[in-house]
Amino acid sequence: MTTRARSLTALSEPEQRRVRLTEAFTAVKIDALIVSSAANIRYLSGFTGSNGLLLVAPGAAVLFTDPRYTTQAAQETDCTVRIVHGPLHPALLQAAARRRLRRLGFEPAGLTWQAWNRINEGLPLNTSLYPAPPLAESMRRIKSASEVEAIRRSVITNSKAFERASRKIAPGITEAALAAAIEHQMRLLGAEKPAFDTIVASGPHTALPHAVPRDVAVRPKQLVLVDMGCFQAAYASDMTRMAFTGTPPPRVRRLYKAVLEAQLAACDAVRAGVQAGTVDRAARRVLRGYGYERLFIHSTGHGLGLEIHEPPRIGRRDPSVLQAGMVITIEPGAYIEGYGGIRIEDTILVTETGCEILTPTSKDLLTVP
Repeated sequence: MTTRARSLTALSEPEQRRVRLTEAFTAVKIDALIVSSAANIRYLSGFTGSNGLLLVAPGAAVLFTDPRYTTQAAQETDCTVRIVHGPLHPALLQAAARRRLRRLGFEPAGLTWQAWNRINEGLPLNTSLYPAPPLAESMRRIKSASEVEAIRRSVITNSKAFERASRKIAPGITEAALAAAIEHQMRLLGAEKPAFDTIVASGPHTALPHAVPRDVAVRPKQLVLVDMGCFQAAYASDMTRMAFTGTPPPRVRRLYKAVLEAQLAACDAVRAGVQAGTVDRAARRVLRGYGYERLFIHSTGHGLGLEIHEPPRIGRRDPSVLQAGMVITIEPGAYIEGYGGIRIEDTILVTETGCEILTPTSKDLLTVP
């Protein structure tokens, strides 16, 4: 182990991340970074409050928040904490001036025009703002062991919630009621909140990839699609499963078989060193063989972690190279307008030699009386 590696292990995980972050500053020609994205603030400091700015410079990190979070910030972060009465930006700029930081990077995706303008107008003399590349987001692509463990917990909670709530799938329950039951079970099992608005669709409504649950009852002889995820210990999970109320007809069985084979083929294509586009094309190749490729109208998956959608995107032309430690979804689908759609989704850990499917729930089509 090198001297640097030994010194890093003595630091907390957020401290290690900040050290790695600042090592990239020279290449992008900034002295410090203003972190405004809530996910990046949590990643780099541990702070979970809804109002904060983080100033990261080599050897220093200052979290700015308001008096509501005085106790919480002290408990959650090892950064220097500044409690600010009023807007946070002036206090951050004063701290930058005291430290003689001349080139301040900012996160273009995490800063509104209004906030940027406010910061820019208050800049100290000889200090400039520079849009920084997604430094923290790039680091977040590769999950640490503790992050993978948190995602495992979230995935298991999500699957248990589905197992419990799926007992309610039957003709007569409304899509909205089933979505509410799913989210209720997530909470009972320890989730902080859903990772996104739970999708429940039935019948022809399943042909909408992002269908909104309706106050419409599930009917006999219908497909039911459930796309759900939760946040637990700050990390997301994501899963889609299908059910059918009654005995599936040949058309449904064939469509399901095709999507399942496409999902398995994409999973088999996952390993470190493979381009994301290669994984997407593996799914489409299977669907093409069934004549269903044109029914697949979205990408095969996406990264997840502190946010439900993170890089990389598992899309047809995406050049991103998968690396061990990435956590992604694999979720091909096929959608027939006016009839219905099928999607099957797992949360996947990329490894050096392949992948580990974290989702424990069976991929079999659930049939209910």
